Amino acid sequence: MGNSAATRARLLAAATEEFATHGIAGARVDRIAGAAASNKSLIYSYFGNKDTLFDVAFDTRVDTDIENIAFTPEDLPGYAVKLYDMYLGDPMLVRLLTWARLERTPAGPLFDRRPGHDDEKFSMIADAQRDGLLVDDVDAADIWSMLIALAGTWAQAAIIHTADSNEPVADHDRRRAALATTVRRAFCRSPGG
Repeated sequence: MGNSAATRARLLAAATEEFATHGIAGARVDRIAGAAASNKSLIYSYFGNKDTLFDVAFDTRVDTDIENIAFTPEDLPGYAVKLYDMYLGDPMLVRLLTWARLERTPAGPLFDRRPGHDDEKFSMIADAQRDGLLVDDVDAADIWSMLIALAGTWAQAAIIHTADSNEPVADHDRRRAALATTVRRAFCRSPGG
């Protein structure tokens, strides 16, 4: 990795931490530069402004985490459990998602500046519905939205209880089982799905 690529990567890592901790409005460019052991002017050179830096940090974190989990419409319960584990293992992601919703996109699609972001998932769900694997009386986009919400039931922004990796394994196993059962009952037609 070249010197400029390494500097950009350090700035992006520091920005991700800063935005996850303080949000967009509360993040400070000087703290990001200091944490990255870099010059503040390089942030503007590489990213343009703080809002663009948030977008890049947000998109990078979301895309990296989501790429690590293959979407399996034929096993929605298993996918939901993988999301639970992802949220548990990366609370910074949930904080970024929460800040994006609070400060950037308070209503409508969260990824409205990235048209078509979830279209492939919608299409895969619709295919599974046509194949008789998933219920067909709920719109594919609504299944996707509810699936994500169910998986985030115990994530960082949870209203009732936020899960923590230090909790007993039995608690996580109970939640995973409840999540899988709920998703299966709500959306799946096949016994294995």
